[in-house]
Amino acid sequence: MEAMRIETKTKEYPLYIGKDIRFDIGEIIKSLQLSVTSILIITDDKVAPLYLNDIKSGINDGHSVYEYIIPSGEASKSFQNYYEIQGFALEKGLDRRSLIIALGGGVVGDLAGFVAATYMRGIAFVQVPTTLLAHDSSVGGKVAINHPLGKNMVGAFYQPEAVIYDTETLQTLPEHEWRSGFAEVIKHGFIWDPPFLKWLKENIDNFSQIKGNVAEELLTRSISVKAAVVKEDETEKGIRAFLNFGHTLAHAIETNLGYGKITHGEAVVIGIIFALKVSEDYYNKNLNIPSIIEWFKKYNYSVSIPEQLTTEDLIIAMKKDKKSEEGIVRMVLLSEIGKVEVVSVSEDRLRSLLG
Repeated sequence: MEAMRIETKTKEYPLYIGKDIRFDIGEIIKSLQLSVTSILIITDDKVAPLYLNDIKSGINDGHSVYEYIIPSGEASKSFQNYYEIQGFALEKGLDRRSLIIALGGGVVGDLAGFVAATYMRGIAFVQVPTTLLAHDSSVGGKVAINHPLGKNMVGAFYQPEAVIYDTETLQTLPEHEWRSGFAEVIKHGFIWDPPFLKWLKENIDNFSQIKGNVAEELLTRSISVKAAVVKEDETEKGIRAFLNFGHTLAHAIETNLGYGKITHGEAVVIGIIFALKVSEDYYNKNLNIPSIIEWFKKYNYSVSIPEQLTTEDLIIAMKKDKKSEEGIVRMVLLSEIGKVEVVSVSEDRLRSLLG
């Protein structure tokens, strides 16, 4: 079991990566010295049958343990679910020394984290990610729910007490979840670590190869990028915005299609391709996009904007992106692989490249 320290301006906490470490959760929680009174496990209806009992048996120390199961999928990051979980926690008597465990993918982590951030003005929580996508969202403290007008528009910066990443849970993922998470891994290579991007191209021909030592190396290197960025900029006032590479268009696609109609990572890949096109146009440089698209296709990614989405609808949604200023779209662009900045992009440029 490897341990990594995640450091931010407000908090430092451990991240554990290893096979079958979900069974050690009780000992890990004890090591955090939280004086926990009760525990609420928030998970979804796909993860619960696989791992909920493992987590409960791993705790097994006399605490009152409650569980709340949501439907899987992006649509569950809703105000209704948030409100209902708050009510459930109050009914069960959770107090300020209670602990929330987020057991699942990015949706569960975001929702459970936002519940923890706001219940009685903030209680402790632990991230137990079970998807590849959640390697990104479980680190760094961004927690949120969606609004009909935009993704992650209601949220907070709230760090967990620990992240416990059992690599064995990845082996039950369907292929579309592998694609969703791998997009964020790729993103980290593009914005920060070109040698890591090269390693991915040379070592991952298909998702079945991501297991054992390869899985641990992939996760450790990818999370290290996220950790380095968050250490410098916890609340997205500067370089943390670089982690939004590909996300300006991705969030617009998700908002217009309806949450859950496309996985987050599949939208991010389309967004990365578009961001590369804008980068080439903006900097007048060749980033070899055709070869990158062929690489994406190897993993069965869709590389085109869904045809039912109009250019104008996408631009309207992009203007609501959190990076936008005074209605002007701002995007994370690459002057070269590993060198990024946030720049304002005109509507004319967007229209010409979206069309």
